[in-house]
Amino acid sequence: MPAPRRRASHSMETVIAEAVALLDEAGEPALTFRALAARLGGGVASIYWYVASKDELLDKATDHVLTGPLADIERFLDGDDPIDNLRAIAVTVFDVIVQRPWLGAYFMRNTGTQPNALLLYERIGEQVLRLGLTRRQAFHAVSAIVGFVVGTAADLGQQPPQEVLDGEVTRDDYLAEIVTEWRALDPEAFPFVHHVVDEFAVHDDAEQFRAGLDLLLAGLRLQATGT
Repeated sequence: MPAPRRRASHSMETVIAEAVALLDEAGEPALTFRALAARLGGGVASIYWYVASKDELLDKATDHVLTGPLADIERFLDGDDPIDNLRAIAVTVFDVIVQRPWLGAYFMRNTGTQPNALLLYERIGEQVLRLGLTRRQAFHAVSAIVGFVVGTAADLGQQPPQEVLDGEVTRDDYLAEIVTEWRALDPEAFPFVHHVVDEFAVHDDAEQFRAGLDLLLAGLRLQATGT
């Protein structure tokens, strides 16, 4: 008679924390059950005590990371101006995702295994409820905010080009090459590019995000006030 199968000695918290560490170090391709088991000091089969698939592991890792921002935004929820509260919540979530580009791809992918993601969505929605919008307007508003924050953060947090990673060129030099290419374009074919190229040359990613967020929230305020 075969011996009873022994439960792995890890905890769910340890498994998820190590999965997050792998994701932070090298992104989603680095997260394999074999690599995770090696870090935990056990066999691949031991991971299956806790998750049934890599997709479930990614969803749980995402939710684990969202514990921090969910706690951080609590201090913004009772502010007098819901638009100001939305701005503070959005910036908090943006800062987390831009540091972890992998996170954006799995945010709210499966709210059944991501209760923290659903709660973040709810907290944003609760501020929108204070604006007195219709159900459709409220749904579209929250969708727009979440989409802008997650999408922009994931885009800005992308891994730099290989030549920057290898140290062959600095980020500033790489950006300068793009600026040179833009300035060489035909101004009649690309009038807007020529109009903004000097701004692009010195832009700050975080400032760019906040400017876009302010445009979005200004439109939401106008819709709420009917002016």
